[in-house]
Amino acid sequence: MTACPTGIAHTYMAAEKLAQAAESLGHEIKVETQGSIGAENVLSDNDVREADGIIVAADKDVDLERFAGKRVLAVGVAEGIRHPEQLIERVRSAPVHEGGSRASRSGAASVGGAAGAAGGRERSVAYKALMNGVSYMIPFVVVGGLLIAVSLALGGHPRPDGGLVIPDGSFWKHVNDIGVIGFTLMVPILSGYIAYAVGDRPALVPGMIGGWIANTGALYGSKAGAGFIGAIVTGFLAGFLVLWIKKVRVPKFVQPIMPIIVIPIAATTALGLFFIYVIGRPISWVFTHLTGWLGGMTGSSAILLGAVLGLMIAFDMGGPVNKTAFLFGAGLIATGNQSVMGMCAAAIPVMPLGQGLATLIRRRLYSQQERETGMAALFMGLFGISEGAIPFAAARPAQVIPANMLGGAVAGAVAGLAGATDAVPHGGPIVAVLGAVGGVPSFFVAVVAGSVVTALVTVALVDASERRKGRAVVPVLAGAAISVAEPVGAAVGAGAAAGPAARTAVLPSPAESGESGESGEHSADTANTANTANTEQDENDGSAEGAASPAEGGRDAGPGHRDGEDGQDGHDVEGTPEVLSGYLTGRTVRTRLAAREKEAAIREMAELAARGGSVSDVAELVRVALAREAQGTTGLGEEIAVPHAKTDAVTAPVVAFARSADGIDWGSLDGSLARLVFLIAVPRAAAGDEHLRILALLSRKLTDADFRARLQGAADGPEVLRVLAEIR
Repeated sequence: MTACPTGIAHTYMAAEKLAQAAESLGHEIKVETQGSIGAENVLSDNDVREADGIIVAADKDVDLERFAGKRVLAVGVAEGIRHPEQLIERVRSAPVHEGGSRASRSGAASVGGAAGAAGGRERSVAYKALMNGVSYMIPFVVVGGLLIAVSLALGGHPRPDGGLVIPDGSFWKHVNDIGVIGFTLMVPILSGYIAYAVGDRPALVPGMIGGWIANTGALYGSKAGAGFIGAIVTGFLAGFLVLWIKKVRVPKFVQPIMPIIVIPIAATTALGLFFIYVIGRPISWVFTHLTGWLGGMTGSSAILLGAVLGLMIAFDMGGPVNKTAFLFGAGLIATGNQSVMGMCAAAIPVMPLGQGLATLIRRRLYSQQERETGMAALFMGLFGISEGAIPFAAARPAQVIPANMLGGAVAGAVAGLAGATDAVPHGGPIVAVLGAVGGVPSFFVAVVAGSVVTALVTVALVDASERRKGRAVVPVLAGAAISVAEPVGAAVGAGAAAGPAARTAVLPSPAESGESGESGEHSADTANTANTANTEQDENDGSAEGAASPAEGGRDAGPGHRDGEDGQDGHDVEGTPEVLSGYLTGRTVRTRLAAREKEAAIREMAELAARGGSVSDVAELVRVALAREAQGTTGLGEEIAVPHAKTDAVTAPVVAFARSADGIDWGSLDGSLARLVFLIAVPRAAAGDEHLRILALLSRKLTDADFRARLQGAADGPEVLRVLAEIR
């Protein structure tokens, strides 16, 4: 069973590698792939029943129920590509799967340690679970926050002190109450679906109830709940507690009620009491002592006090630290000291405004869902609803929380320096507009300064994190997928959506393999020699490759490329075979890529594709192709990269191919530099996800080392086309 987050290239490469390895070892194998083009070569019940073992090479959740009673080995898809022979040997001694568990996207599985190498396994499972919780929480944040904001804007009446009040029993009060319910549910939802991703369905109830307890400080003697940070804690505790309970051996007659009665009740009770008596008391202690500590600072520097309050407001957005600062400022209003609340009010909107602004500044760093959440966060920030930033903080805590805190500190310090005041226990631009703020200009300066700092620091930290992941090749979610260095652009179309998991079984039945590798005569040394000769020819051949007229689709080549330097590249040559249904032609082949970095290479490949006459907007093609890279690297390993895009910047499907003599760092799974680069672009309306079909063909064929050697060693464009024509 093979699958990658996008269900495209890695899925088919792993499947092909496993099929080749099984053949070389004398085993029979059947490979079921479930990529974005749908399930292929599906394993039947008979296939599973007759299998000696099941190999799951997947970078996403896989349901293992149908493999109950079989030996199951679960690993990441990279293992299927890099070590297929080892997997086939290891599956013979893999534990027998007893049912009731799932394999995670990193290959970790609840099958008694059937996962592959443990390096990074827990981290990957944790990240996937966290993203699962965030994805379910986002609608509650958006709906709840926007309903509250709209009800305040349309149904709120100004109070004498400058605040807003919605009359009880009014239509807008009911809308506000519905929004409050949405906000109240978001924390249990976050906790519940983190638990679900770790421990499956039996963990959902303890996770949600645990999240509710975490958010209800009155249960453990605190004036504030633990907020979203507490929800993350309870979610993981619930999930792993359920996994532990599942391992307990029980009589056979009890097993049917374990997942629906015994496990949920036991886990919920244990988790709830643990939080109330063990975790909750320290939270209450923190709340009490922070309040006392802040009281001792009231006579100190306004700048320092404002910075500290801003840090606290921004830290956990509704948690005990945030609530301590907020209630401290609100409590001083009655004493006539409105400046402390002014500092808090300036910091309150900074987190949602800053995170929303970040999604506008560097759109390429965020998924489409995150960008939409960013717009909602901007709106919520205007109304002082700091929870609008929680989805970003939960998804990237190491980057977002420090940025939020820095921006909050700046806003609080500027407000304290300027002497801004707030007469109502609320924050954000809305209170200034309604007259509750004293020193309105300085208040807005504080809010803007803090928001800009938050946005810029967030972008810098997220970008740095993505670059590190690109170099380290760390597999991540969906939502997100493998992050790579320097992707640019917005979300790509439906072709990049994550497909279902894919499946592989080692069977004693007749083999149903993929395309077999073509035999050839070229050794690695021969390929290198041919490549050297080809380079010399490229430098000395004087034919004018760039002479294609505009009518033929000719355009400027990529950076550093001169017309004619590729010899016969760039022309359709009579007698050359049709390649990939005619989508790749002589005009879109180049034997030497000038670019040395991934982004420049994609730009050069887009210009090359434009020579085929089907590209109407090169810049847009580049943007969408780079956006696809942001979702997950298209470096397949084995010195191959296949960037692709589904965009209306092309009027018909087109494929471009180029070779890089030195290789380009593409963030490939095996760490190899990309020397064979294919660019695939199809219109959004292309029937049947044509680019996925092309990708599947390429991925399978490119697993053949001899084919790659002949492609690398082809002397000129026509010979490249003849080699590529073998792809069927």
